[in-house]
Amino acid sequence: MGRAYLKIASVYFTIGVLAGLTMGIIHDFRYTSVHAHVNLLGWVSMALFGLIYHFYPNAANSKLAKTQFWLHNIGVPVMLGGIALQVLGVSAALPPTIIGSLAVVIGVILFMVNVFKYVGKDTNYNSDKNVSL
Repeated sequence: MGRAYLKIASVYFTIGVLAGLTMGIIHDFRYTSVHAHVNLLGWVSMALFGLIYHFYPNAANSKLAKTQFWLHNIGVPVMLGGIALQVLGVSAALPPTIIGSLAVVIGVILFMVNVFKYVGKDTNYNSDKNVSL
């Protein structure tokens, strides 16, 4: 699970960098909120999920983690697409934005529960000094 999150995070990082570069080159900053959400919910959050799940495999192998993975990975692109369409004035994009946002929020809550349940237990920490991602 940790590796999957890190790979997906790297895709969002690339998208975020390219979006920022494109906005700067063409001097059109309408999509700043999309750019910010790509970087925070895509790149940063998923990279952190990946690292935490790598070092706490019991948390990564839980049903909470699997449910959170799908909620986040479906919710983020739906929300981002909705926000991008709203920037263009498509009022019908509000429901997908809300649905995607709710999926992300529920996923984040599941992540928090998972962290409180599994992180900090000495028996599930991947403490191998030669750990590779």
